[in-house]
This record gives sequence, structure tokens and C-alpha cells, in this order.
Amino acid sequence: MKRHLIEDLRSRLKASQQNETTTNDTLESLERKVKALAEECLNKKASINSLKQRLNEATKEKSEYEQMYHRAKDELEKKDLKLTNLENKITESECAMTKLETTASQQLCDLAKQSEQALETVQKKLLLNKDKVEEFTTFVKALTRELQHSVQELRTKIKQAKKIREVRGYKKGLSQESVLLAASILNVSTTDLEEILEVEDDEETEKTKMEFEKDKEWLQYVQKLLEAQLPFASYLMDAILEKLNEKKKLVEEYSSLLKHTL
Repeated sequence: MKRHLIEDLRSRLKASQQNETTTNDTLESLERKVKALAEECLNKKASINSLKQRLNEATKEKSEYEQMYHRAKDELEKKDLKLTNLENKITESECAMTKLETTASQQLCDLAKQSEQALETVQKKLLLNKDKVEEFTTFVKALTRELQHSVQELRTKIKQAKKIREVRGYKKGLSQESVLLAASILNVSTTDLEEILEVEDDEETEKTKMEFEKDKEWLQYVQKLLEAQLPFASYLMDAILEKLNEKKKLVEEYSSLLKHTL
């Protein structure tokens, strides 16, 4: 009986061990599945977070595009309003031009019906006005040319005064023997040496060229004003005053240079 009991116990122990092995295998399999499921959950969670982030970015972009759309829509409405106003103004201008043409035509008809003497008087007045305009134009052109010439002369005098001051300053820094020695080395007279020292540098030449171009542009601008349609008096006055102010500054600069030179 003991033997049977021991064999029975051994059988049970063996069965228990087999069951334990099976259970361990099952547990290991379940642990692997749980681990795989956990990794899958983490991956899905990361994917969900990525989708959420993309969704937030898409939502933000959508909001920005909506704002851009509203701004563009508002600007378009404003431009449509401006266009409508412009079209209305054009229509009003066309109506005004039509009325003006009608009035002018009526006035021409009335003038045509006037006597020969009245027409001759008008023609004489027109010719006189034309002569006055031509005389005024000639005066303005002569005035601008004279003003420009005067400004150019002042610039030349200022440059000469500056050169004289520079040469004098340079000669003060040199003894008479040094000047004579330099002239002897160059085989020129002292007068020729002073002329060499007075030669303009490239920067001064470029400045003179720019001033010439600026004067040329100013004359062309005045010419365009005289050829332009009325009114142009205020623009012409501004242009003349601009050149007069420039001349005033040059006169002041020249006077100051003369004081320091003398």
C-alpha cells in the first residue's frame, strides 16, 4: 500500500509538475502577449498624440487661413467700394465734360453770330495774350538761365577760393626753400607748381559733374512746367525759390571763404 501510495504521489507530483510547466508556459505566453499589447498601446498612444498634434496644427493653419480669407475679403470689399466710387466720379466727369462741350459749342455758336468787329477784337486780344505768354516764357527762360549761370559762377568761385586757401595752407607748411626745391625737381616754375597743386581730384570732378547734371535736370523741369497745362505758377515759383535759396547759401559760403582767405 505504501508503494502504491508513493507511486500515486509520484504520479500526482509529476502531473503537478507538468501542469506547472504548462502553466508557466501559458504565463510566459500571456506575459509576451501583455508586453506586445503594451508596446502596441504605447505605439498607438504615440500615434494618437501625433495625430492630435497634427490636428492642432491643422486647426491652427485653418484659423490662420480663415483670418487671411477674411482680411482678403475685407480688402476686396474696400477695393470694390473704391472702384465703384471711381466709376461714379468718372461718370460725373463725363457728364461734366459733356456739359462743358455743350456750353463751349453754344459759346462758339454765339461767337460765330457776333459781328466782324467783335471777332477781330477777340482775335487781337488773343494775339496780344499769346504775345504776352511768349514774352513771359522768354523772360522765365532767360531768368532761369541767368540764375543757373550765376549759381555755376558762384560754385566756381567757391572752388577757387577753397583751392587758394588749401594752397596757401600748404605753402605755409613749407618753407620757401622747399617750394623752390620741389619746383626745381619737377623742372617747373613756382607758379606752375601752384597750378599743379590746384588740380581737382576725382571726388571734386565727380561732384562738379553731379552739380552739372542737377542743374540740367532743373532747367528741364522748368521747361516742362512752361510747356505743361495750367495751373503751374506755384510749381514754377517753388522751382525758382529753390534755386534762389541755393544761390543765397552759395553767396554766404563764398563770403565766409573770402573773409577767412583775406
